[in-house]
Amino acid sequence: MDADAWNERYGTAEYVWKADPNRFLVEEAAGLPVGRALDLACGEGRNAVWLAQSGWTATGVDFAEAGLAKGRRLARDRGVEVDWICADATRWDPPPTAYDLVAVFYLQLPAAARARAMAVAAHALAPGGTLLVVAHDRANLTAGTGGPQDEAVLFTPDDVVADLHAVDPDISVERAETVERPVAGAARPALDCLVRARRP
Repeated sequence: MDADAWNERYGTAEYVWKADPNRFLVEEAAGLPVGRALDLACGEGRNAVWLAQSGWTATGVDFAEAGLAKGRRLARDRGVEVDWICADATRWDPPPTAYDLVAVFYLQLPAAARARAMAVAAHALAPGGTLLVVAHDRANLTAGTGGPQDEAVLFTPDDVVADLHAVDPDISVERAETVERPVAGAARPALDCLVRARRP
């Protein structure tokens, strides 16, 4: 989907996704010292707003202005400041090594575009910073629930690790696994790819 399609999808009064942060962000960010955080491909901004509420200096980047507008509204309602930037996650030129936490959540792209987005994320990551990637895993197509049904935009933890090491072989992988995410009313959980990495 391109920016026009996402603008149309986000162009409703209600949130397409819930306004609460992703559970894996809450779990993985726990215990990290707060600093500057980047939510790349932030959609409607719920994770960026939660980071700001948690004391981070947060930036949200997305190519859908309608999503950013909802993020601004949510930030205003929650009484926090977030720097919102309208840009394509695969082409944005971030300030280098500027962010202590970079989060990329459910950015489902074909391999070449995904590699470009991972390069953007890696370049934005500060020394000692944490990069967190969560997405619908390829295994979800046959063994999970929901998510995209196009295998071309699904991937594995190993795919993400390979993308990151192609940018910087010294990036240290702390966690790379397929994790279960309960889905209300579903007979089986969704399967997500989760990668947590750190720049030395």
